[in-house]
Amino acid sequence: TMSEEAQLTDTEDLQERLAEVQTLLARHKLVEDLVHRQEGPRHDLVEDIVHKQHLNELQAKLEPMHPADIAYVLEALPTDERLIVWELVNPELEGEILLEVSDAVRETLIDSMERTELVAAAETLDADELADLAPDLPQGVIDDVFRGLPIEEREQLRAAMSYPEESVGSIMDFDMVTVREDVSLEVVLRYLRRFDELPDHTDQLFVVDRDEHLKGVLPLNILLVNEVEVEVGSLMQTDFVEFEPDDLAEEAAKAFERYDLVSAPVLDPEGKLVGRVTVNAVVDFIREEAESEQLAQAGLREEEDIFASVWDSVKNRWAWLAVNLVTAFIASRVIGAFEDSIEKLVALAALMPIVAGIGGNSGNQTITMIVRAIAMGQVQPDAMRRLLRKELGVATINGLIWGGLLGLAAWWLYGSAQLGFVMTSAMTLNLLLAASAGVGIPLLRQKFGADLALASPGALPAGAPLPLAALLSTANCWRIFFDLFAIGAFGGF
Repeated sequence: TMSEEAQLTDTEDLQERLAEVQTLLARHKLVEDLVHRQEGPRHDLVEDIVHKQHLNELQAKLEPMHPADIAYVLEALPTDERLIVWELVNPELEGEILLEVSDAVRETLIDSMERTELVAAAETLDADELADLAPDLPQGVIDDVFRGLPIEEREQLRAAMSYPEESVGSIMDFDMVTVREDVSLEVVLRYLRRFDELPDHTDQLFVVDRDEHLKGVLPLNILLVNEVEVEVGSLMQTDFVEFEPDDLAEEAAKAFERYDLVSAPVLDPEGKLVGRVTVNAVVDFIREEAESEQLAQAGLREEEDIFASVWDSVKNRWAWLAVNLVTAFIASRVIGAFEDSIEKLVALAALMPIVAGIGGNSGNQTITMIVRAIAMGQVQPDAMRRLLRKELGVATINGLIWGGLLGLAAWWLYGSAQLGFVMTSAMTLNLLLAASAGVGIPLLRQKFGADLALASPGALPAGAPLPLAALLSTANCWRIFFDLFAIGAFGGF
């Protein structure tokens, strides 16, 4: 499609611009090294001229780029080159770029800036944008910016910073157009022409009374196709989607997806219009949540600058590695508890990874389905019993089918019917335990308000103690029950 082609072209252009910047930086470094090694009466002057020439060339390359594209370039550069480019960025764009870059890269850029530079960059942002950036800025900078704001914007900034991070209030903006219901469309059109440009993603005007209570919305398409003598009140729509600042941003995202919204009003408990949520803010929220979940599944506490120092990367990764070390040690102790079984039947050591891997994969399938359903609001904690019955049924059928195939394979490979029976039973019990964990873990985490990302695939690794325990305990049980023919059922074992 045309949109896909345009997207591909934009991506290619961005990659090309990044390559051009990297080429200029490499050439800049090479030429300056050569000039630095040369000696002459005007060595310092020549070096200074060459340095300025390269910086001007690089600055000219950055000048026409969009702030989001510059942010992409900065994230793709090592720290020393990143700071060179950052020094050449138009100061008027610094605030927008700081909003666009990742948290880790933003930290390195802010650390390189003087207090006055940070204040100047922050002053170019709207109140809602400043609230997003404020947690990363030094308190002194926030105080300076706050003192320089008009009273109305101060109140907006204070309100935006007071809302929880994942609430509608944290993603709403205050830049919107309001009109009265008793004016004609002609008056509205004259009013709109006074703007240099409408706020981004303006698809409707908000109709309010003198106390700022929201009475309805006037979509732009209705405004444009009706006679100018008609009053706003006769055309405004009173059936619309609205939010409160304390509503969950996740619920707002679902509503935007369900109703194909571009913008929606945000009202306080008294029905007064305090802001609006736009589709671009919702898309940013969804992207950040998805990235956060991916990082959580990999055991990373926060987004990591790919060019960060070794020590910073170690600190970001050590916690999950420590957890995995503990679980791996537990798994080894589970195996150690059945050393006698393994010594008497060596085939268990060869077949054990198969049952463990299938159990982990089955558990992850169940967890993925349950977490997705919870995220879409389709499952509540009281549904655990019904879901558990269903998943146990699925696990039983899968266990008997695939466990039966594994049992036949074990019988054929090792000539032991008892071993085949052990493997079939182990596989079935293993899948039943995995299904129980796959349903129970996310629903219990939901019930207690824990992060569901940590209950996603990765919570049941293929080598977790659970599948191993199922296999080995079942093998030991059947070894006792059949006595395995006193070490004679399999090749003299």
